[in-house]
Amino acid sequence: MSADAFALPEAVLADYLAQHVEGFRGPLTASKFKGGQSNPTYRIDAASGRYVLRRKPPGALLPSAHAVDREFRVLRALHGSAVPVARALHLCSDESVIGSMFYLMEHVDGRVFWDPALPELDPASRGAHYEAIVATLAALHAVDVDAVGLGGYGKPGNYFARQLARWSEQYRASETQAIAAMETLLLELPARCPADDGRVALVHGDYRVDNLMFAADAPRVLALMDWELSTLGHPLADLGYLCMALRLPGQPPLPGLAGTDRAALGIPDEAALLRRYSELSGTRVDTDWPFVLAFSFFRLAAIAQGVAKRAQQGNASSDQARQAGRMADVLAQLGVQALRDG
Repeated sequence: MSADAFALPEAVLADYLAQHVEGFRGPLTASKFKGGQSNPTYRIDAASGRYVLRRKPPGALLPSAHAVDREFRVLRALHGSAVPVARALHLCSDESVIGSMFYLMEHVDGRVFWDPALPELDPASRGAHYEAIVATLAALHAVDVDAVGLGGYGKPGNYFARQLARWSEQYRASETQAIAAMETLLLELPARCPADDGRVALVHGDYRVDNLMFAADAPRVLALMDWELSTLGHPLADLGYLCMALRLPGQPPLPGLAGTDRAALGIPDEAALLRRYSELSGTRVDTDWPFVLAFSFFRLAAIAQGVAKRAQQGNASSDQARQAGRMADVLAQLGVQALRDG
């Protein structure tokens, strides 16, 4: 799909926002951010200030995917909580305005790290930033979902079993080639799925370094971003997803820390991350950890395959979409390795 397909009708959008967002004044210019494989995201520069807009991508989409309305709901619920988020301003479900559902939120001026090795920082600062990453995750899982109005945000219980079923279905719906390692995971993960232990939390679903906005001059998280995959689930799912970065190869589109000297970098190893999370959250890390890791790789591989399918159909939102889709095989292999080796 051409870049024009993602262009926004700026005059129409400015008129709409002026009518529906308090204090908004046009004219505006919209600039699409380069990153992101899912919901196209734009910087909106208007007479009244700077904003961020996220929309569903145009074209044919998988059922239940790209739920920007869910993102908007969770941002609204968490505003003012211990979890830092951008303030959500308006949700537009009228697709005639720009061609798909979208929402507008405040612009947070901060710093994003695209590489989990944090090459821009010194070792002491890297350790402090990872402390903030784990502390933010613990704060997220401590949210009282009923108190913030998210008690019905997902189905409680049997999270891993339900997610395995969902992503197996999504993978089959977007399959473009046979991947042997995915077949292994599809067969073996259900048999290793742990029994429900009753733990339920608000889970982010895509908890990695580049979805955190940091202060420019301190190891402080200003906003946790990209809530499309959030739901009620098992808290260790987010922790496993974060720890995948330790095993991913150090190359785009999903750069990781495999093969690096993390001690020299000042980045905690997996055992230290688990220990610190347990201390901060009071959550036991006693579920079958190799399963949690393998499940995380499987889920991300299924997501990558969905990106590949959208690229094939022509409606992926990033030039890196095809490359990310090719990562499905690598991710599945890492999942099998985690399941075997722990």
